[in-house]
Amino acid sequence: MSFEDPAISVPIPTRSTLDPQVEQFVRAMDADAGKFGRRETLSIAQARDIAETVRKRWVVGGPEMARSVEHTVPTRHGDVRVRAHYPVQRALPGVFVYLHGGGFVLGSLDTHDRVMREYAQRAGIVVIGVHYTRAPDAKFPRPMQECADVLRWVAANGALLDVDAAKLFVGGDSAGANFSMGASLELRDCGEKILQGIVLNYGSVSSNLYRNSVIQYGGGDYGLSLMSMMWFRAMHVATGADLTDPRVDILRADLRSLPPTWMVVAECDPVHDDMVELGEMMRAAGNDVRMKVYPGAAHSFLEAVSISDLAVEAFEDTARWLRERSAVVAN
Repeated sequence: MSFEDPAISVPIPTRSTLDPQVEQFVRAMDADAGKFGRRETLSIAQARDIAETVRKRWVVGGPEMARSVEHTVPTRHGDVRVRAHYPVQRALPGVFVYLHGGGFVLGSLDTHDRVMREYAQRAGIVVIGVHYTRAPDAKFPRPMQECADVLRWVAANGALLDVDAAKLFVGGDSAGANFSMGASLELRDCGEKILQGIVLNYGSVSSNLYRNSVIQYGGGDYGLSLMSMMWFRAMHVATGADLTDPRVDILRADLRSLPPTWMVVAECDPVHDDMVELGEMMRAAGNDVRMKVYPGAAHSFLEAVSISDLAVEAFEDTARWLRERSAVVAN
């Protein structure tokens, strides 16, 4: 007896091809990570060490800064370390606070140091990275609240930081994009209009893992996998109910009255559909949103800037948007 019905066919979504330079990055990352055990079998400390190790080659080089300074910032949950990069040529007087990715668990100021320096040099703006407390050491909402408090501190300490804090931007990649949105929502709800813009790079903005882009690109051969996404979420939240909190699942949030937003979307990325839907929802809510999908790009492709023309393009696009928004604020 056969259980197959030739009349029934299940369409498999068509997958796009990775940009060759981005594919080189993805394969190199996979090869380096493959030298170690599966993440689910490791301790958190081991997983973090591996994440630092496999990214070392992608962090070296890049723009030299005039200076880089670290500060300790008080938050409602305790002190948080930040790193401020000052470019050699400062074209913009404002400041861009950057929240690194890493699935809420991994990543650091060091893994994303080149990303921050690229923004600083290309936009001519001071970039401040935030070493928020990572999961599972701190569960939601603490890391997001730490980021919101850092933004408040930056807004109040322009003289100390030698920036025009009235021209304050926030942004991040992956989990950092999630925190950027969560912090922006908190500030809006508290009536604190201190942000002039948001930058979202391939953000993890929804708890829904049943999207076409997850089916297409979540198998692991495009970098970020469905298994990793599930593990990251389990580390980030304390209860299943947290997954429906609009500060975690941003697509459930009231998205009205948010600052102008620039969105970098990777085509070959499990979170592609979430990002596109978020952009559409934010526009429908009356916000100024600009979004660009980068063909052949994978999750984390900005980290491939040393070899990827597509990453360079994305950095330049964001730098241009920051300059344009800064000019609007100045007027």
